[in-house]
Amino acid sequence: MKQYSFIITLFLLAACGKQEEKKADNAMGDETVVPVKLEKVAQTVRSESITASGLVASSEEAKLSFKIGGIIQKIFVEEGQKVRKGQVLASLNMTEIDAQVSQAKFGVEKAERDFKRVENMLKDTAATLEQMQNATTGFDVAKQSLQIAQFNRSYAQITSPIDGAVIKKMANEGELTGPGTPIFYITSNRQSDWVVRVGVSDKDWARLKVGDKANVSLDAYPSETFTGTVTKLAPAADPMNKLYEIEVRINPNGQRFASGLFAKVELKPVQNRNYIMVPIEAIIEGNGQDAFVYVLDESRKKVKRLPIRIGFVDGDKVLVTNGLEGITEVVTSGSAFLTESSNVIIK
Repeated sequence: MKQYSFIITLFLLAACGKQEEKKADNAMGDETVVPVKLEKVAQTVRSESITASGLVASSEEAKLSFKIGGIIQKIFVEEGQKVRKGQVLASLNMTEIDAQVSQAKFGVEKAERDFKRVENMLKDTAATLEQMQNATTGFDVAKQSLQIAQFNRSYAQITSPIDGAVIKKMANEGELTGPGTPIFYITSNRQSDWVVRVGVSDKDWARLKVGDKANVSLDAYPSETFTGTVTKLAPAADPMNKLYEIEVRINPNGQRFASGLFAKVELKPVQNRNYIMVPIEAIIEGNGQDAFVYVLDESRKKVKRLPIRIGFVDGDKVLVTNGLEGITEVVTSGSAFLTESSNVIIK
């Protein structure tokens, strides 16, 4: 038993010795001084383009529906068919609708008879003023009901509000439809009406204005670049993705466009943007537009790592949009050997 105790004691002493050596090594490592070079950052102003993607659509488009419900009697067009403004596209079965109009007419006739009867009785003092008022109100209500029924009958048809084409037909003959239920989706077929709608961030939205130019590339025409112009800026962000919608009107250059074509848009705002410019050697751990740089702390004997946002790269310079506010110098040479606990000396 004593022999086992002696072995355990030796093991613990050896372990403690190794831990002390490790602490000593770490202490020596912490005291290592890394020589670094610094370079001052520079302010610059550039007109950076904004890239986004979206789908081609018509600036004039509509979802058409019946104002009233009923059975669809006839559909006169098919998907892809061209239509003219005012053309009848579909109609409802008129049996019930005509019956409602007839019923309203009978109601007007009865209310008019009641009104005249009470009016004559009032002249003979056989009716009260209240009875006359009730008859007048009933007559007015009946006439209004007839107007509503006739108005609804006029909306038992769907007519095209524009010259265009039927992109989608969402119902068939014989189906029961409700008021406001979309039946057709139509778009304009004029060449000047094609647009791309894209989403941009709030900072990019602030740099854009109506009239700014754009280059548009379509997967359908990979060898061509189309020109465009910003025509609309959304006044509020989309509540789902928090982006602001920008509408760009495209010049098709004689090519055939269709709704839904995928487009990449390069927006060219006239308004410039301020950047902080640093050498490309200062960038570490870059991942897309996110990266880090090292700067000296207040003691100028240690460093700290700052996250930055890259706008774009221009030769051997990186233009930074966020992260270096108030910073005058960044570490260039020696940054690959640094951690935030490193001691440094300026070469």
